[in-house]
Amino acid sequence: MNPSNTAFKDEIHKLAEDAFHRHLISGYGDGEYADKYQIVYQGKPRHLSLKNAYAFLANLLKRARSVRAGDR
Repeated sequence: MNPSNTAFKDEIHKLAEDAFHRHLISGYGDGEYADKYQIVYQGKPRHLSLKNAYAFLANLLKRARSVRAGDR
């Protein structure tokens, strides 16, 4: 894995940790392949490309923040 992929995967991991601690996902981690990331969402493991994992987590967190902001 090249350094830029490593940095990107680290960013995905940070997003996944945030989503996990907000109870938006129930698990996360490296996928079986270097270019995949696993996210457990609604009880189902999903093996996503790094690009799709980033987009999924970013959107999930964005929606959660907008819902929380609406509760104020």
